[in-house]
Amino acid sequence: MEREKFEIGREIKVVPAWAVVTAILLFAGIQFAFFRWLWPAEQHPPPLALQVFFPVMVGSILAFLALLIGYVNRDAGRRGMNRTLWTLLVIFIPNAIGFIIYFLVRRPLRLQCPQCKAVVDPQVNFCPSCRFSFRQTCPQCKAAVDPGDRFCPKCGLEQKAEKVTS
Repeated sequence: MEREKFEIGREIKVVPAWAVVTAILLFAGIQFAFFRWLWPAEQHPPPLALQVFFPVMVGSILAFLALLIGYVNRDAGRRGMNRTLWTLLVIFIPNAIGFIIYFLVRRPLRLQCPQCKAVVDPQVNFCPSCRFSFRQTCPQCKAAVDPGDRFCPKCGLEQKAEKVTS
């Protein structure tokens, strides 16, 4: 089994359409609110550069948060975690601490068994549906053994090429 490989393009595709639409609406709504209601109501409005910079910055931050919430919602589902719980946690735990907790405790991506196509936890040695072996295993204790290991890391049995099953 390979380690999880990060690809930004694949991860961006995880963000659902509703989160993208929400982000666009938030960004546009902030721009509208500032230029329609806030700046015209000011007695002494700030310089034009700040009038443009501030709403763009606020809108960008809120849009990014909406995209992150959508990402966590979908990502939790594909990792076998409770989508609703994690989405609510990242929304209601302040100061982005919910996001930090999610990224620290999230599970590895689940894999598909090449034999029966069942979705399995990447830490198992055998598919629970068809008993397909994902890694070489020790013939005595069935623990995972790396191809270069001389001894089983769990039971200490000496590994020989003909004894290791895959």
